Amino acid sequence: MRVTKAQAQANRAHIVETASALFRERGYDGVGVAELMAAAGFTHGGFYKHFRSKADLMAEAAANGLSQSLVNTADLDVTEFVNIYLSRAHRDGRNAGCTMAALCGDAARQSGEIKATFADGVESMLAALEPDDSPGDVDPHTVRARMIDMLAHAIGAVVLSRACPDDSPLADEILEVCREKILATLSPSQST
Repeated sequence: MRVTKAQAQANRAHIVETASALFRERGYDGVGVAELMAAAGFTHGGFYKHFRSKADLMAEAAANGLSQSLVNTADLDVTEFVNIYLSRAHRDGRNAGCTMAALCGDAARQSGEIKATFADGVESMLAALEPDDSPGDVDPHTVRARMIDMLAHAIGAVVLSRACPDDSPLADEILEVCREKILATLSPSQST
């Protein structure tokens, strides 16, 4: 039975979404093509009808996950973002959480294509988080530096917290301390 072009596109999108969640949960090396395809409901042999290699899927899945993160934060101000990002729910929800917190360490050891995908994702996130109400006398470089610091601090906090055992009080302490420090550094107009 032939698959229509529309069905093939839908199948590919489903594989990418499944891969995005599995890669965030287990890392790029933590899931193989056969397991990934089975999780998506397809046979291993069908993989190469959609992708040239696992690396191609990794790049597409990263772009998908980074896009989802942008959609999830689109209507949040910086304070809301920090409170949600540095929560236990986000820390524990690896497969549905931020691709950057889940895979930056893995991406650093991957191809230039995957690194470029992450760099684009970071730039998009910084643009989305940049406050619209910065006073006119604040240098745009200063605002960008503040957003880079906040994002790096938040991602690092989640990574450190996830490195601790799930029932560790330290896992929660890291999130709490970093959340408080980040919120304290935001300008008064951002932290209200």
